Amino acid sequence: MAESRGRWKGRSELEDVLIDGFAAHLSLELRRSANTVIAYRRDVADFGRFLARKRGATAKDAEGLTAFRDLPKASASDIRQYIMECTGRRAYATVSVLRKVSTLRRFYDYVRREGLRTDNPTDDLPRMKKPKALPHVLRAEDVSKVLRTKVAGQTDFQRLRDRAIMEVLYGSGVRRSELINLNMSDIDLERRIMRIRHGKGDKERAVLLTQAAADAMRMYLGVRPRTSDEAFFLSRNKRRIGQVTMYEIFRTFIRLSGIRDHATPHTMRHSFATHLLENGADLVTIKELLGHESLSTTQIYTNVSVEHMRKTFDAAHPRDKDERR
Repeated sequence: MAESRGRWKGRSELEDVLIDGFAAHLSLELRRSANTVIAYRRDVADFGRFLARKRGATAKDAEGLTAFRDLPKASASDIRQYIMECTGRRAYATVSVLRKVSTLRRFYDYVRREGLRTDNPTDDLPRMKKPKALPHVLRAEDVSKVLRTKVAGQTDFQRLRDRAIMEVLYGSGVRRSELINLNMSDIDLERRIMRIRHGKGDKERAVLLTQAAADAMRMYLGVRPRTSDEAFFLSRNKRRIGQVTMYEIFRTFIRLSGIRDHATPHTMRHSFATHLLENGADLVTIKELLGHESLSTTQIYTNVSVEHMRKTFDAAHPRDKDERR
């Protein structure tokens, strides 16, 4: 039973023993990353609040819940109504709904395994198809514009740290969480190699750095404050930089650069892979640098590259702009 495991150390503000046990199962047995476990916990709690509202709780009371007594006995009908609410009134994107359904499938597999029920209420749900959207990338010239952007009013520490962060995102293709989790011991600037110890699925890999990224990291190290924290990128409090701060840094560069395209830190990862492919890198190398398990995952950048080139071609070729044709 879940109580026998004790509380999972990353349980956040929830106080639900069953969700704690599920989180421990994901983290300790399935070796899911901390960010993945947090997302699963959030999704299960969201469904728990839906059940509470369905059984008469006000929206305000349901939002304040930290434990969910109705989760173990939810029916297939409950889950179908939850999906309808997510796709209807809440207007979630298909990919978000798919993630929530996947979370509930795994959660009720765990509930069944713990002997709290004999079935999984998600078993009879119709399978929704994930939309095949191509990753969004920035043009190489737009990335250069972002990386040349200057932010006024910063200390030398902030300026050099933020520039290093932006260079590393594009110069290595790492995920935002992987960058945040970098430690001093993971960096070899002479060889321009970083060791990613907490990649997706908690897998390790080595990634290469551009010379520009390595140079920016050296400049940052010249102003990095002395601290016992082993994190490479620090906040002003001399602790590991957080997800929110990291995202705000990225958005500031995008906004001040004048780039109108919607972009996130993950856009830099997609741009990294696409630009490598367009400039002659092979898919196997890109796969290893990105940390993909399967080459089929990396092959999407072949399609992205074609679409990326098509946009550049259409924008540059004068023939289709000639109104006299």
